[in-house]
Amino acid sequence: MFDRPLKILLVSSEVVPFAKTGGLADVAGSLPKALAVVGNDNMGNDVRVIMPHYKGIEGASYRMDFPVMFNNRAETSIIRESTIEAHFHGQHRIIPVYMVDNHHYFYRDRMYMFPDEAERYTFFCRAVLEMLPRLNWQPDVIHCNDWQSGPIPFFIKTRYRHDPFYAKISTVFTIHNLQYQGNYPRESLRVLGVGDEYFTPDQLEFYGSVSFMKMGLVYSDVINTVSRTYAAEIQRPELGERMDGLLRKRSHDLYGIVNGINYHEFNPKTDHRIYRNYDYDSIEYKKENKYALQKELGLPIRDVPVIGLISRLVDQKGLDLISEIGDELMHLDLHFVVLGSGEKHYEEMFNRLKSKYPQKMGVYIGFNSILAQRIYSGADMFLMPSRFEPCGLGQLIAMRYGTIPIVRATGGLADTVHDYNPATGSGNGFVFSEYNGRALYHAIARSLKVYRDDQEQWSKLARNCMEMDFSWARSGVEYLQLFQEAISRHVGRAQTA
Repeated sequence: MFDRPLKILLVSSEVVPFAKTGGLADVAGSLPKALAVVGNDNMGNDVRVIMPHYKGIEGASYRMDFPVMFNNRAETSIIRESTIEAHFHGQHRIIPVYMVDNHHYFYRDRMYMFPDEAERYTFFCRAVLEMLPRLNWQPDVIHCNDWQSGPIPFFIKTRYRHDPFYAKISTVFTIHNLQYQGNYPRESLRVLGVGDEYFTPDQLEFYGSVSFMKMGLVYSDVINTVSRTYAAEIQRPELGERMDGLLRKRSHDLYGIVNGINYHEFNPKTDHRIYRNYDYDSIEYKKENKYALQKELGLPIRDVPVIGLISRLVDQKGLDLISEIGDELMHLDLHFVVLGSGEKHYEEMFNRLKSKYPQKMGVYIGFNSILAQRIYSGADMFLMPSRFEPCGLGQLIAMRYGTIPIVRATGGLADTVHDYNPATGSGNGFVFSEYNGRALYHAIARSLKVYRDDQEQWSKLARNCMEMDFSWARSGVEYLQLFQEAISRHVGRAQTA
């Protein structure tokens, strides 16, 4: 550990509670709270967050504005400020959250999927860096997250390389999902303010495009992703999304840290969203949540195993495997409850199963945060048969509520769920490896057998899950060590340059 607090700036395109489309927002809203209170002698660290100020965000106060010379013109960046609060072991921290506001780029009805994405997030990254000297605040490390912040390490080592203010700032780039890369036409070089000399395979060129993800991977001091297994998987062609060669080249700079969850928010003892509170010592009350969930979703109220699935309904999540065995599952003595939205054919698949088996299926197409908590607490098993899963938060939340995960051994699922061994009682879930419907079916069947044959052993398995520590307190220490490694490498490279 360093003998002084660190100054850390986390950059993200979305942050809970201000804007969210996926798990990135949860990480960006929770990790800073842990970082603010970990360190030597509980000194904590000076942690700050920055994101775009999207339409619909309220309550952020004006801090400053300044012009950013960008795309051959001066574009105004307005910096607004809000806060998030951290509470940990009696400590309390206020964490500033800066927001880059610009009506043209961010006052829109949704966050992403516009034809000028390259321009929007290049402006955002330039504004982040131009803000720092105006704040008179020089971070030790900038933690960039996903492709939207990829230009920051690139700019520090190119545009700002001769500016002494930025010389000591190290960068960490975290891959949350390598599939989303931010690849744009060659003309994006003009938006970035650089020439064709950077359009080469060892710099920004990626199969004829300019890749924002690649900027982060090439120019950051350290690369991180959200589980150790995913860090290994993305170095292979199967899951490397055509960047596996670059990641193998930088393998000595590539780390994996499993995400955490907020143990204050996800706590069955205090969660006001669930039907009946319980904890490790009163896990028998969990069944009351199951019966209430069955009632809410129009299912018969009885002590039958309930399998829950909360997911984006997309190919990545292994839903084609459920399609293979859906009818066969419905002939087992179980209930299956689904919450999510996404690709139309998956929404229709689950609705067809519900129509065909109304006494077995409960389906809610859409987003419902309260129902999600009721599924986590009311289901007996939680299903994640993903084709790939960088980390996954669902299995971590499910275990917090004593709900047993059934997962495929990939990415963060492999790192956090270990197959149950009835002979020894070890393990915290049911795991399958082969990506096919039969392997999934057998994992589900194994879980049903344990549930049916030995309720005492099932309760012990549930308690095993509840005892595990997947809090941000644990992950925060690992991130702090990663930042210190980035600082050391940045200093070493500067000395040898």
